Amino acid sequence: MAKIILNGKSISAKNGQTILSVARENGVEIPTLCFLEEINEIGFCRICVVEVEGEKDLVSACNTAIKSGMVVNTDSQRVLDSRQATLTLLAKKHRFNCWVCPRGDGTCDFYNLLKDYCVDSFKFDPAEGRHDCVVPGTGIYQDQTKCILCKRCVAVCNNVVTAKVYKFRDEEGTDPIVSPTPRLPFDEAGCIFCGQCTKVCPTGTLAETDHIERVEQAIRNPKKHVIVQMAPAIRAAIGEPFGYPIGTPVREVEGKMYRALKILGFDEVTDTNFSADLTIMEEGTEFIDRVKNSGTLPLFTSCSPGWVRYIEMYRPEYLANLSSAKSPHMMHGAILKNFYAPKSKDIAPEDVYVVSIMPCTAKKYEISRPEMEQDGIRDVDAVLTTRELARMIKKHGIDFVNLEDYKPENKFAEYTGAGTIFGASGGVMEAAVRTVYEILEGESLGSIDLEMMRGVEEDIKEATLKLPKTGLEVNVAIVHGGKGIKKMFEILDKGEKEYHFIEFMGCPGGCVNGGGQPIVKEEIMDQFKVAELRASALYDSDQKDTEFRRSHLNKAVKWTYDEWLEKPGSHVAHKYLHTNYSQKKFRKE
Repeated sequence: MAKIILNGKSISAKNGQTILSVARENGVEIPTLCFLEEINEIGFCRICVVEVEGEKDLVSACNTAIKSGMVVNTDSQRVLDSRQATLTLLAKKHRFNCWVCPRGDGTCDFYNLLKDYCVDSFKFDPAEGRHDCVVPGTGIYQDQTKCILCKRCVAVCNNVVTAKVYKFRDEEGTDPIVSPTPRLPFDEAGCIFCGQCTKVCPTGTLAETDHIERVEQAIRNPKKHVIVQMAPAIRAAIGEPFGYPIGTPVREVEGKMYRALKILGFDEVTDTNFSADLTIMEEGTEFIDRVKNSGTLPLFTSCSPGWVRYIEMYRPEYLANLSSAKSPHMMHGAILKNFYAPKSKDIAPEDVYVVSIMPCTAKKYEISRPEMEQDGIRDVDAVLTTRELARMIKKHGIDFVNLEDYKPENKFAEYTGAGTIFGASGGVMEAAVRTVYEILEGESLGSIDLEMMRGVEEDIKEATLKLPKTGLEVNVAIVHGGKGIKKMFEILDKGEKEYHFIEFMGCPGGCVNGGGQPIVKEEIMDQFKVAELRASALYDSDQKDTEFRRSHLNKAVKWTYDEWLEKPGSHVAHKYLHTNYSQKKFRKE
C-alpha cells in the first residue's frame, strides 16, 4: 500500500494505481476525454492533468502511477486554467451545430465539459471544424468537422474490434487527422460496421448513418404499408433514454415500446423475436443435416452482420463453415413482403415497407447487400438503431414513461423465450441447443437454463452437449467481440480443438452491447457490466414472461411453415430464408 495526499486528504492506495483510479475510488472526479480504461490510457488530450508537488509540469492523471508520499492537487487554479485553455483550443477546431448533432441529446462529453469549465463562445466562433469532410458509409459515418483527436476510435478499433480501420495521421506535425484510409468510404476501408467506435466517441464525429428521414417519408406515403419489427435487444435498452435504469425488466417497457411505434404511425407492429425462433428452426435443421451427412463443421452462426462482414473480408477461407441462414430480421422482412402482406392483405410486395429497429449499426449495411432481395424487392428497407428510435419518440413529443401498454395482435409478434435471449452473447447457442437436443433425442433437456453458455467475462466460452440416445457429444463455443473472434481463428488454424457449432457475435457482450444501443458514460459503468445487466433483462423475460421457451413450440412459426414454407430446410424456405456469403475486398494503406 502507498499513502498519498489527495486534495489535502491522506489516502491509502494500492501500488501501481494511477492518480485517476485512486481519485475516482475516493469520490474525486477528474475529467477525461481520451481515456478508456485498459483500452486508451495515453494521456493525450491533457484534460485530466493534475498538479503534483515537486513536478515542474502538470501531469496526466490517467497514466501517471502513484508513489508513496505523493501530494496531488486536482483542482488548483493552475489545473483549472490549463483545462479551460485546452478545451478552448479544441473548441476552435470543432463545428458547433449541436441542434442537429446525434449527440445533441446530452451525451456529448465535449459539450458537457465546455459548460462545466465555462468556455465562452466568443473565444472560438465561428469554429468551422478541423477538416471539412464527411467520410460516408452504409452503417456509420465520420464528420471530421467535430473530431477532437482523442484517439478513442483508433484504440477501440485496434484493441477491441481488431479491424484496425482508423489511423492517427500527423505526418508534418501541423494538420493532424484521424480517419480510415483517405479518400475511401467505410465500405471500402475494411470496416465491419459494428459501431463500437460510435459509442466511445466523445463528440458527434462518429455516428450511425441516419435512416429517420427515410422512415418518416415512408410513413407519410399513403401508398406504402409500413411494418416495423424490433430485435430482442431493443426492449433491454429502450427505456434508458427515458430515465429507466440499465437492466430494467422487459415487461416494464415492452408494451410502451409497442405503443410508441403505433403512435409514430407504423401500420403494423411485429417483432423480430418471432423470426429469431424461425432462425433456430432453419439453422438448427442445417446443423443437424451437416452432422448426419458429413457436412462442413464446425457450423458458424450467421445472425451478426458485423461478424459476417469480418469473415468475408478477413478470413474468407472459412466461409464454407458459415450458415447460409439469413439473420432474423432479414428472414422477417422476406416473410412479410413475399407471403404475409401479399397473401393476407392483398398488398403488392413493392408497396410493403419494412423497418427494423436494431441494436446494431451493421444491420444498416446488411440491408444494402445485393444478396438480400427477391426479384428486385429488398427484404428490409430501413434500419433504425435504438438511439434513433428514442430520438423519434422524443421528436414527436411522446411521453414514453406514461404510455399505456399495447400488445400487437398478429402472428408475427408471437415468440418464445428462446427468441428473447437472442440478444445476449450465448443466447443463439442456448436457443439452438434447446431445440436441436429435443429433435435429435425426442425429449427435452432436464433443464433448459444453460448457465454455462451465459456471461461476458470471457470472450470465448465452451461446452460439451451429450446426447445419450444418439451417442453424440457436441462441442460448442460462444465467441463475442473482435478479440474473441481473432483468438478463435487462431485455435481453428492450429486444429487443436474439435468444435461442431460456434456462435459468433461481432460486438463484445452480444447484441445488448451493439453499436446502436444507448450511450453509457464510461466513467459510470464498463461495457461488460452494461451488457450483463441488459442480458439479465432478457433472461428474466425468458423465464417469467413467455408461455413457451423453445423455438419449435412457437405456434406462429408452425403456422408459417404449414401455410407457406412447408418445413424447415425446404426448397421454399431456402429461397426466402437463406442466402450466400462470399469474399469481400477492401483497401488499406
